[in-house]
Amino acid sequence: MSDVIETEVETPELERLPLDAWHRARGGRMVPFAGYEMPVQYDGIMAEHLWVRESAGLFDVSHMAQLYLSGNGLDDALESLIPADVKGVALGQQKYSLLLAENGGILDDLMFSRWPDGIYMVVNGACKWDDIAHLREHLPDEITLNHLDDRALLALQGPKAFEVLKRHTTGKWPLEALVFMRGGRFEIGGVEAYISRSGYTGEDGFEISIPAGDAAKVADLLCGEPEVKPIGLGARDSLRLEADLPLYGHDLDADTTPIMAALNFAVGSKRRREEANFPGAERILMERENGPIQRRVGLIVEGRQPVREGALVLDGEGNEVGRVTSGGFAPSVQAPIAMAYVPVSLAEIGTRITLSQRGKVHHGVVTAMPFVPHKYVRQGAAK
Repeated sequence: MSDVIETEVETPELERLPLDAWHRARGGRMVPFAGYEMPVQYDGIMAEHLWVRESAGLFDVSHMAQLYLSGNGLDDALESLIPADVKGVALGQQKYSLLLAENGGILDDLMFSRWPDGIYMVVNGACKWDDIAHLREHLPDEITLNHLDDRALLALQGPKAFEVLKRHTTGKWPLEALVFMRGGRFEIGGVEAYISRSGYTGEDGFEISIPAGDAAKVADLLCGEPEVKPIGLGARDSLRLEADLPLYGHDLDADTTPIMAALNFAVGSKRRREEANFPGAERILMERENGPIQRRVGLIVEGRQPVREGALVLDGEGNEVGRVTSGGFAPSVQAPIAMAYVPVSLAEIGTRITLSQRGKVHHGVVTAMPFVPHKYVRQGAAK
């Protein structure tokens, strides 16, 4: 029997974004998120969501960690921690990947890009300190990891993002040189920036790394255009849900493998699969070959009431066989939608699913994702 020591629970102090005052001055309603005070909305989630689908929205995602890794043997060292083909990533190319635990569970999802002398990586804000510790523990001493905490990260997303950004961007190459998952160095209004054509909404758009001290200048410049409005976390969540983009800590966690999460493309490299030298490779490749026990699926929920994270998936006898991990009313779909983990026997498109939320029964139908088409500008796409 152990002694119980009563201690006062301290609320962690929230950090502030470089644009904290900028958000407040524009009416942003600030809420705690990933250890920061962040704007959840300005004009309302529904209006902001639809504005991004029709025009362009500016998101402040400076809570995420920007990392720079360099050193001899970097590609081999990084491939020991993630399943991506790091060696095959060319200068300026960007790739999505997963930081994996030894059991194949997902510690975080991330984006990385090849820079001339190293790898630029962006990881989630909520797990960034764990990620940095994990990388420092497992990468050899020859690899240097720098946390670029003096930089802000903005995302300009929507069908009019390109024409807006082009007005203010100069560089060695025209902005048109960037296609989906490509990045390069530019200047925005005289501010040096690393820009990639990527995002978290399913729309065409850009993620912009700039010095934190210049964040307000760039935000003012972009939001000074009539096509652009600042957008909060609320719309970011509904946009990514419609676009089949999972959220770490909700749709992904350390008990979930890439195959369970329907992220098979993250282990798409034939060389990496044949080498099978990434964490959890045996389990992940077995699931890829034979199928996982559970799988992430999309649901259109019947009626108008959304089901939220934590709602239960029930079998025919009323037993819990899965859970909803994200859910809400989708403004572009005009219906409640959700992501859920269900047994593979229930994962086929068109399967009717029984859900229970706070004792009330709902029904949903397994639906192909994304719920709205992606509008990425890919290499070789017709103009």
